[in-house]
Amino acid sequence: MTIEFDHILTRVDGNVGRVVLNRPKAINSLTNGMVAGLAKALDDWEYDDAVHAVLLTGAGERGLCAGGDVVAIYHDAQVGGAETRAFWHDEYVLNARIARYPKPYVAVMDGIVLGGGVGVSAHAGIRVVTDTTKMGMPEVGIGFIPDVGGTYLLARTPGLLGVHAALTGAPFSGADAIAMGFADHFVPHDVLAAFTAAVVSDGPAAALSAQAIEPPPSPLVAQRHWIDDCYAHETVTEVLAALRSHDAGPPIDAANLIASRSPIALAVTLEAVRRAGELNSLEAVLRQEFRTSCAALRSHDLVEGIRALLVDKDRTPIWSPTSLSDVTPERIDAYFAPLERDLTLPIAVR
Repeated sequence: MTIEFDHILTRVDGNVGRVVLNRPKAINSLTNGMVAGLAKALDDWEYDDAVHAVLLTGAGERGLCAGGDVVAIYHDAQVGGAETRAFWHDEYVLNARIARYPKPYVAVMDGIVLGGGVGVSAHAGIRVVTDTTKMGMPEVGIGFIPDVGGTYLLARTPGLLGVHAALTGAPFSGADAIAMGFADHFVPHDVLAAFTAAVVSDGPAAALSAQAIEPPPSPLVAQRHWIDDCYAHETVTEVLAALRSHDAGPPIDAANLIASRSPIALAVTLEAVRRAGELNSLEAVLRQEFRTSCAALRSHDLVEGIRALLVDKDRTPIWSPTSLSDVTPERIDAYFAPLERDLTLPIAVR
């Protein structure tokens, strides 16, 4: 029997609990109800001996999940943001739960996988990407900071690939995702139907053995020579100068993209990734991200960024502060300050 719970479909197929994110017109962007539905399914199946594994996919042809419903966040932020804070709390608890889930959790990261979509998939035990995967943490483009455990992953990539991905917000390929530690296995898009059928009939290990192939080379890994050099600098301003010291090509493209982003979001993101690298658990990083997210919710730039990109769609945000030179250390540190109601997780933060 298939159960629909606010844009999420759940059913048990054989010995596999199947979850389908079901908002295809919105590229399955997450709502409060979808987070609650996925959490309930995991609760129901954890101690059900008939369910041996969980399989997460997205409805439609465009992708697994384009992130959270940021237009809803835009409207809620203007009336205090209480619903958004509650949503993030439950979402981050779910992200931690997925990482610790005791049964195989297979996430099919096909097509677009952004922001919150990364949170429900990249912490899974079995993470599958395809030749159509376009993954990313694009938060700086709307005045936000990477969250959902994204900074935990970004801080642990080879070299400084994660800092590049965080500051540009640019999407990366399935091959890049595997190289960066966001995914494990590569299954061609054209055989996904056979792969998911095999997960149900034969189990995840047999399905991977039958359908997974060696990923193509990672384009980002091939560019580590300039990425590791340019992003090693102390501040975003210095990173931009290093990128612009190149004559043309990808470093200049990266500089132009970074220069279009929210200055305060860029500075906080760089600091968040660095601090995440010093924290020893996903739970500790999620608590840090809850603080930076709530601070962003109180800021000018998150509302302005969403307005420019998705509400008025003029793509001309007016950031505040307007330049990196006006972002002080005090402004950055304020994003990391403890909250009166910090994130609480069932697993202790270490």
